[in-house]
Amino acid sequence: MSNDGVNEGRRRVLTALTSVVGAAGVVGAAVPFVGSWNPSAKAKAAGAPVEVSISKLEPGQMVTVEWRGKPVYVLRRTPEALASLKELESELRDPSSEKSTQPEYVKTPTRAVKGKEDVAVLLGLCTHLGCAPTYRPDVGAEDLGGDAWLGGFFCRCHGSKFDLAGRVFSGVPAPINLEIPPYKFLSDNVLLIGVDQEA
Repeated sequence: MSNDGVNEGRRRVLTALTSVVGAAGVVGAAVPFVGSWNPSAKAKAAGAPVEVSISKLEPGQMVTVEWRGKPVYVLRRTPEALASLKELESELRDPSSEKSTQPEYVKTPTRAVKGKEDVAVLLGLCTHLGCAPTYRPDVGAEDLGGDAWLGGFFCRCHGSKFDLAGRVFSGVPAPINLEIPPYKFLSDNVLLIGVDQEA
């Protein structure tokens, strides 16, 4: 009879321990499973706005930042580059950007926020097949048309050319201008890519 009492006690202890270990296992398996329903920090960051300082960006220089896993070109244009935009209109497929993807507040010949025309913000993907065009500011580049080339972007994949406002030249594979992502200025030298400028 006394052995039955000891065995019954052991049975209760083992049952309790097994229940605790089982519950811990269920919780251990459930936490990562439930956690997988939430987007990761990397996924959140991929869609989050990107702050860019252009305080050290000299006229004629460009910086590339990543937004949503895509390259975004931020270019500070020289006064000469801005003046040259008007000269090229007859050579462009869509000089007024009627068919292009861009926010309404940059529908100007410079394709930039009013009052900040020297800063171009362009998605760095060719609108033909998505290659990254190379920044070619070298005016008169022989391989790009000599005197007719006033600076811009050249896609090495299939030869598409864009001016310094990201507008596509006629007669190249790219069908439309480079896309402009939503962006706004937080101050004179800081912009936020991924958030629209207030009207």
